[in-house]
Amino acid sequence: MFRKMFANTLYIQVRKNAFRVRHVEGRKERELAARHPFTTTRLLVGQFREAAALLGEGVGAMGSRGLVRPVVVLHPMDMVEGGLSEVEERLLVELAKSIGARKVLLHLGPVLTDPQVLSLIEGKGDLA
Repeated sequence: MFRKMFANTLYIQVRKNAFRVRHVEGRKERELAARHPFTTTRLLVGQFREAAALLGEGVGAMGSRGLVRPVVVLHPMDMVEGGLSEVEERLLVELAKSIGARKVLLHLGPVLTDPQVLSLIEGKGDLA
């Protein structure tokens, strides 16, 4: 019960020059389009500062910055053919940490529902 009271879970879809941020417990969602592109021809996030600034702005506007740092499930939606390299994984984890994430999970696959996000975080692994 105590854990649920202080839960702060974000599901973030990363697209070319855009984010969709969903606060799972707060049931808030926000679409963010880049004013300055952060996607390059080779990388979904090729301009780290631009992406971090946009994501931070969106997360802050949702009221997710507070006493309890969020757990983030980051879901790259574009440019993932063949999986992610170690460099891309590290970049995405650092991006989530730049907004204050205390734990980051990367997800490749279909879009997740809120119960699936929570199941993934709890390590149940059954997303079907």
